[in-house]
Amino acid sequence: MRVCACLAALVLSASCATPATDAPTPTATAATVDPYLWLEEVEGERALDWVRTENARSLAILEGDARFPELLQRALTVAESRDRLPLGQVRGGYLYNFWQDPDHVRGIWRRAPLASYAANAPVWETLLDLDALAATENANWVWQGSDCDPSGERCMISLSNGGLDASTEREFDVNARTFVAGGFVVPEAKSNIGWLDRDTLLVATNWGDGSLTESGYPFQLRAWRRGTPLASATEIMRGQASDVSLGVTTLEDESGDHIAIAVEGDTFFEAVYWLITAEGPQRLTLPRRASIRRYFADRLIVTLEEAWSIGGVQYPSGALLALPLATATSAAPQIEVIFTPGPRQSIESVAATSNGLLVAGFDNVRGRLQRFTLRGGVWSSEQIALPPTGVVTIASASTSSAQAFAVFEDFLTPSTLYAIDGGAARAVRSLPAQFDASPYVTEQFEATSADGTRVPYFVVRRRDAEMNGENPTLLYAYGGFQLSQTPSYNAYLGQLWLDQGGVYVLANIRGGGEFGPDWHSAGLLTNRQRIYDDFYAVERDVIERRITSPRRLGISGRSNGGLLMGVMLNQHPEMVHAAVIGSPLLDMLRYDQLLAGASWVGEYGSPNVPEQRAFLERITPYQNLAPGENFPLVFIYTSTKDDRVHPGHARKYAARLQELGVPFLYYENMDGGHQANANLREAARRRALEYMYLTQRLMD
Repeated sequence: MRVCACLAALVLSASCATPATDAPTPTATAATVDPYLWLEEVEGERALDWVRTENARSLAILEGDARFPELLQRALTVAESRDRLPLGQVRGGYLYNFWQDPDHVRGIWRRAPLASYAANAPVWETLLDLDALAATENANWVWQGSDCDPSGERCMISLSNGGLDASTEREFDVNARTFVAGGFVVPEAKSNIGWLDRDTLLVATNWGDGSLTESGYPFQLRAWRRGTPLASATEIMRGQASDVSLGVTTLEDESGDHIAIAVEGDTFFEAVYWLITAEGPQRLTLPRRASIRRYFADRLIVTLEEAWSIGGVQYPSGALLALPLATATSAAPQIEVIFTPGPRQSIESVAATSNGLLVAGFDNVRGRLQRFTLRGGVWSSEQIALPPTGVVTIASASTSSAQAFAVFEDFLTPSTLYAIDGGAARAVRSLPAQFDASPYVTEQFEATSADGTRVPYFVVRRRDAEMNGENPTLLYAYGGFQLSQTPSYNAYLGQLWLDQGGVYVLANIRGGGEFGPDWHSAGLLTNRQRIYDDFYAVERDVIERRITSPRRLGISGRSNGGLLMGVMLNQHPEMVHAAVIGSPLLDMLRYDQLLAGASWVGEYGSPNVPEQRAFLERITPYQNLAPGENFPLVFIYTSTKDDRVHPGHARKYAARLQELGVPFLYYENMDGGHQANANLREAARRRALEYMYLTQRLMD
């Protein structure tokens, strides 16, 4: 077998780079008519009959296992645990939080005075009960968030039907704890809204025929005055149908100054920013690959996603800058450098308080939190003392308060909430452990990819695990959209996998943001094979270290990570015995025609551009599916209501396997949106199904 030769080579040369993988020549299928287009009819009766049949067949195998009830109960215990940190938004002296538990399956929106929250004795006031609302209105409401006016007294509540990305926006009176009679209501759409003032809403939504981009998002922004019909809203600006979207964000600095910025997204990663003024939109002088993070001290706080040369000065990719608003629309804006990350560092999030900025990021995928202050036009920094490993998340901050909150966690340490006052961190509350971490250890290793790049990965295992190649091991990665994969606490993983004798591996492959924008851009478009080479390098490295073997190695990814799974199964099926393919992209020759797919052309390339299509034809999992004897039995899951990644990807891939006579397992939740679960119980069931499959494949 080919795997034997690979293992021998690894034993002989521990430090060599993983050989480059040439993407395979596309099969004839890539150029033929697709026989399974009918499965793209999301609610088509024939398609749904197929789904019901495959669900029933697969659930009988997974839920019929005598061990499943215990796994499900463990998952429910995790999902419905009340031992969770109530995180949320700081606003007007309150902490606002959305909470779900066994008594509130859909959830409640509530608030507590900030002082009581910081003292770990929150006095909660329920503002909106989503379970009661859904029952009253006979609707399958899923909470999507809130956006409040500058006073904090009126909020637009975003409610989704069954977990769709599209949502209905409804005005809510916080003090009266009720929806406003005759208030602002934006019908179901993939809308983007922001408050200009108490009586004016900035709205980008589906205005009718011709108002959406090719990606299905709005490209017209209008101002809607209270007491007038939505259809009469005044146009502020419009983009183009070829854009990804046109949206709006509103920001407030510590003095209470409130600004609105339109974001015209040319691609998923490139945008033109416009300051909304009484004279009309004014273009901000920024590169297209930049992100406006905050508004502080009358300055726009910006991170660069690419190097920027302006005024004879070169600012590096990943840098954190401040642009005084007064010059931000001029050809030569004033620019202040706040922080420049090193080559193995990154910025994950930026928040503003009334007296400074908080910046959370990574140093070799280990979390850190910094505070930056401005005095006399000069920025200074200090490191906030937190545990040295794990991940730090800024949980809540507001320019109206000097106090902020952050959360620390790692694979084996439950979340601890810290109050951040100035440069000091004070532990407010630590969650109890949901599994006994004492038998386990976390290690960080590096694999060497085909081009010599060092690719870090984490291993979580029992301290006494023998390195004999027999450990059931789950390898997870994502590799796209600059999303970092972090060493976070996961009670599902602990109870349903580690406690059952499994090993967990998290790979920080290119395409993510672990080392900043350049780590992401290294795998864009026709360079994407680097991402797959990175993953292959980690597969080989864990086998070389005898952590596991192909018989005991399973891989998992969802969404873009589902694409990763599909590619790896085509390129290196002999490396694994199991693969969880969640909410995946798999048809890369039609992805841009399905739901939000056109918005991701900046990541994957376009099937309409010859050079990019040639690469996509080589890696598209669906069209190149030609399983040999080493192809494992896979578990595919998706959701009928996923209006981001079309369920047709998963359906057609499974149907092609069926045609080829290759066994597989398939589960499609009829609700749940892109997360494939609409409530806590559905979330628990999906995870129990995943781990039941992995148990059967890797432990039996």
